[in-house]
Amino acid sequence: MYNYLDFEKPVQDLEGKILELKKLADGGEAVDVADEISRLEKRSTEALREVYKALTPWQKVQVARHPDRPHCLDYVRTLFTDFTPLAGDRKYGEDAAIVGGFARFRGEPVAVIGQEKGSDTKSRLKHNFGSVRPEGYRKAVRIMELADRFKVPMISLVDTAGAYPGIGAEERGQAEAIARSTSACLGLRIPTMAIVIGEGGSGGAIAIATANRVYMLEHAIYSVISPEGAASILWRDTTRSKDAAINMKITAQDLLDLKIIDGIVAEPVGGAHRAPETVMNATGDLIARTLGDFAQSNADFREHRRDKYLAMGRSL
Repeated sequence: MYNYLDFEKPVQDLEGKILELKKLADGGEAVDVADEISRLEKRSTEALREVYKALTPWQKVQVARHPDRPHCLDYVRTLFTDFTPLAGDRKYGEDAAIVGGFARFRGEPVAVIGQEKGSDTKSRLKHNFGSVRPEGYRKAVRIMELADRFKVPMISLVDTAGAYPGIGAEERGQAEAIARSTSACLGLRIPTMAIVIGEGGSGGAIAIATANRVYMLEHAIYSVISPEGAASILWRDTTRSKDAAINMKITAQDLLDLKIIDGIVAEPVGGAHRAPETVMNATGDLIARTLGDFAQSNADFREHRRDKYLAMGRSL
């Protein structure tokens, strides 16, 4: 059984009945339930398709935050070989919220940077739920500079609700670290791509996502602030998060229309958490196509990024 979201209740009821019938059949009961199971599975599939065909922005926020959704390390283990992680910022310490290093993608050397949220209580605490501290961004800059020196393309896997806002992070220069990481992204001469695999929250995401190509998974979100944060600021009422999600245009479909991102990776019906291998393989194919485009391009990648971001909003 999955961890069901509130709006998935019709699907949960049907899949619960299917599970009960399968247990009945496995228990050796002299009852033929195969036809009933088949009928319910068909209804469940149709119900799931109907629910996900018309998700609201707030429902997409819930899907993007689903605890079973594949995270950065899942993509790294599935798509890359010879991954060598680097640790520490050479100034203060290590931050496990940022995972980064060098690897091979289908035989080709690449640099990989991403935010890891963790998949259980222990790993979530270790990775600080994907909320990066200043030393994490300084580690990211260190990896970017190495990638630039050795002329290997960089891939960013974005998944954070936002940078860590704690007192210690502020004392160590959180805003400055985010700004320098964003600046480092813009200044690289190598080709870069970023994929928002879950949440792309605020400057915490932009710090590693300012790339030549930016993609999003179908049910991912990307915004300047969380819907809860926006509702708190605009209306002093966090219960209006749904309204904020609608008005902020945070879905992949909205951002593609606004030309903020360059493409969308389709997710399986029911979200990435229902078929992680499928969505990760689709992401891998997109990475391969993009790296192929980069290899055939004679563009000045730094100049391309400059023009790309300066052009945003001008045609609206």
